[in-house]
Formats: sequence, C-alpha cells, structure tokens
Amino acid sequence: MKHIPIHKLKDKTKAGMEIGCTYEKGTAEHVKQLGVHRDDHYVFFLIEKGSGSLTVDFSEVNISGPALYYILPGQVHHVLAAENINGWFIAADTMLVPAHYREVFENRIAVQQPYALSDEQHQQLLITAKLLHQHFNSDTEQPFYVQLLHSLLNSFIGLTAAGYCKGSEAAETATRPYQITQQFKKLLKQNFVKYKSPSWYAGQLMISESYLNEALKKTSGSSVTYWINNEVLLEARRLLYFSELNVKEIAHAVGYEDHTYFSRIFKINVGKTPLAFRKNYRK
Repeated sequence: MKHIPIHKLKDKTKAGMEIGCTYEKGTAEHVKQLGVHRDDHYVFFLIEKGSGSLTVDFSEVNISGPALYYILPGQVHHVLAAENINGWFIAADTMLVPAHYREVFENRIAVQQPYALSDEQHQQLLITAKLLHQHFNSDTEQPFYVQLLHSLLNSFIGLTAAGYCKGSEAAETATRPYQITQQFKKLLKQNFVKYKSPSWYAGQLMISESYLNEALKKTSGSSVTYWINNEVLLEARRLLYFSELNVKEIAHAVGYEDHTYFSRIFKINVGKTPLAFRKNYRK
C-alpha cells in the first residue's frame, strides 16, 4: 500500500459511534481482516473473557479478560490473534469524548496498557455496553435517539476513564510535572512535523527549557529532545513499514526538507538506515 489506510468513522455511521461484539456472527473475523490501519477516532475494547494480542505502534499488546483497552486516533495497529475472545468494541468520534476524559487516555508517554477489571467494574461496564448496543440497534426515528445514544456512550467512556485513573499514575495527576508532561505530549503530537526545538515547546508552555526537561525526566525518565525524536521517528517507522512512500517522501512527511539529513538522524537513533529498516522489518 502506498499510504497507511485511515479508517474514518463517518464512512461507517452518521451517529458518531458504532458498537459491536464478538457474539455477532462474523465480527471477530472482520476485525482480523482489517489489517494494518489507523483510525480517525477512538476505539475502546471491553474484553469479558479469553485472550488476544495486537500491535500498536510497534509494541505488542496482550490482553486477557476481564479487561479494558483503548486505541488513540492516529495510532497504527492491527490484530495478531483473537482466540476464544468474548468482548465488545466501541468506536467513538473524538468530539464525543469529553476533554477531561481525553486527558486520561492521552497522558501516557508510552503505549497505553490494558487495565484489568474487578468483578464490580466488569459488571458495570458490561451492563452499560449492552444498553448501548441495544439502543444503537434500535429504531433511529424514536424520540431522542441520538441524545440517549451519546449519553450511554458518555457513561461507558466515563467508566473506562475512571478505571484508568485508578492505575499507577493516578497519584501523580495533581503534580505540576505531570500536568506539564500531559500538556507537552498534546503539543508534540500536534506540532512535531513543524517544530523540533525543545525551546519552542517550552515557550508554548510558558516555562523554561530546563524546567520542561526536569518535568519530563521526573515523569518519564527521558528528556524533551528524546521525546521529540521519538515522535518523529515513530511516524517515520510507521511509514517505512506500512506504506510504499520512498525515503524522500517520508522525510518530507515528518518535516525534513533534506532527506539525506533525515537519513543520518534516522540511522543515529535507530541504528540502521531507513531502507535497511524497511528491508529488515518486511522479511
């Protein structure tokens, strides 16, 4: 494929969301056949039982139920295995995910991990998912169909966010370094193609570059420069592995006019040239 496919929710539904479960005939097989792609929306998984695995931005994620997992808009992913899984998937337009919930989902510097559910949490989410599924498939002409649909979706997403808030990072959310890390990551995802200078991000956050470095090292163990390079090289690796763009096109896509300079940067950080990386990982 020339470019990595982007699945757009508006091409599938006008409701801003969709929901499916493995109990529906052909659903599990359909998910496997999606192949490598990005989504322009959130995808939430509620695994009741069984286990499976998928790759998300070059990291393999293994999930065993009962558990929650989610994929952010733009992350490259595909299912590796989904044997004997019972569960649900919910796709949601970003505009339907409130900002305070998005902060919970997007504040992790590394790839997010599955969240194991207690029996009580599992039952709450399962009841909500079933209600949402039932309403999604009901008469769309009934009074307040969309409003009720979005209210149920908001409940499911809220329960999911609450679960992740109980994880190991929850105690850090009130600290200043943690807040700076969240703000930096959001800025970085939106601007890494155009801006690669640590001082630019520090200026946008209205703090000194040294304080930004200090905050990131405290919460993630790595510097501003590391995370800028990481974001650039992650996108470059995605394009090298999953698309047919040449090195010059990929260099431009990640913000480098000089593709030879990009290749040098890539080799220094990844340990091999872009073409060697592509050849090695496509064996």
